[in-house]
Amino acid sequence: MADKRDFYEVLGVSKTASDDEIKKAYRQMAKKYHPDLNPGDADAEKKFKEANEAYGVLSDSSKKQAYDQYGHAGVDPSYGGGAAGGGYGGFNGNVDFGDIGDIFGDIFGGFGGGSRSRRTSNGPTKGENLETRINVTFEESIFGVKKQIKYRRNEKCSECNGTGAQKGTSAETCSYCKGSGQVTRQQRTIFGVMQSAATCPECGGKGKVIKTPCKACGGQGKTNKDRNLEVNIPAGIANGQTMSLGGQGSAGKNGGEYGDLFIQINVAASAFYTRRDFDLYCEIPISFTDAALGATVDVPTPEKKVEKLSIPEGTLTGVTFKVKGKGVPNINGKGRGDLYIKVIIDTPKHLSQAQKKLLKEFELKCSDKNFENIKAYQNKLKNL
Repeated sequence: MADKRDFYEVLGVSKTASDDEIKKAYRQMAKKYHPDLNPGDADAEKKFKEANEAYGVLSDSSKKQAYDQYGHAGVDPSYGGGAAGGGYGGFNGNVDFGDIGDIFGDIFGGFGGGSRSRRTSNGPTKGENLETRINVTFEESIFGVKKQIKYRRNEKCSECNGTGAQKGTSAETCSYCKGSGQVTRQQRTIFGVMQSAATCPECGGKGKVIKTPCKACGGQGKTNKDRNLEVNIPAGIANGQTMSLGGQGSAGKNGGEYGDLFIQINVAASAFYTRRDFDLYCEIPISFTDAALGATVDVPTPEKKVEKLSIPEGTLTGVTFKVKGKGVPNINGKGRGDLYIKVIIDTPKHLSQAQKKLLKEFELKCSDKNFENIKAYQNKLKNL
């Protein structure tokens, strides 16, 4: 893991980048390297995961601070060959750096010898991301469609405008921690005086106290509501792909921005077509006579229009024809796939005696040139 790239380099931003700049850079990379838009591209999948990891740290103020001070080791204690077999109680890359303070706190009452504090809820926090699903028909997935969805999310309270305080009042600075959201304490140990910071017990780390809570939201600053939203499903979307709608998730905390809404697209199967990437495949039956003499047959396209397909004389069963540009539109707006049509000869069944007699007479009048494949097969048998 020692060769892990710098997170700022991964997202292509400077260390002084704002939260909005970091978010914008991540969205651009996620869109560019999303596995659904780059099927089979291992390099794109690697870069997508790398961007997710980088954003997971740099978008979190506490993790970002730890990363800026200690590098990768600050957010992943196992980085660079850390203690095997669990090390400090089995840390992994998902453990918050502030948890290290909890461990030292069990022994010395805080983070040993330093002034570093554990994360508090004093600053703005992005709201919760939400997930839902949308069902679309096969045709809707090809040409795109607008869908109405309904879901529940936490929204900023309209009564108090998200402050949590009754209208006409406001939150007051906590007198216990002086608005810092933390309290510092010292403790003598065998190693000397150890100083630690802990969440303020009066304000819960917010730095402010609401003495008159809003009656509509109970002082939470947000309420749970149903939301109706029109979603534009792009042409060419595939089954299982996920759309991300920024800012459509739940309300943030302490004035933080709304989370995102992730929508998984479920596409119904087609009774006629099979999709592979942006190409469509289908099979059509043709008569023995049309295959032998040649014909023009009708083929339906996704637009539900009829395309004339010319079947040449002597066509064999299983032959596939291509109709260019009648497949699925590329979701990135780069052209459209093709339609592949496989012909299957429909062998006559339930023949009458008169029909059988005609076929026998026809076969007797045929030569080896009429059945080249059968003649070639017979020659192979003789040479075995």
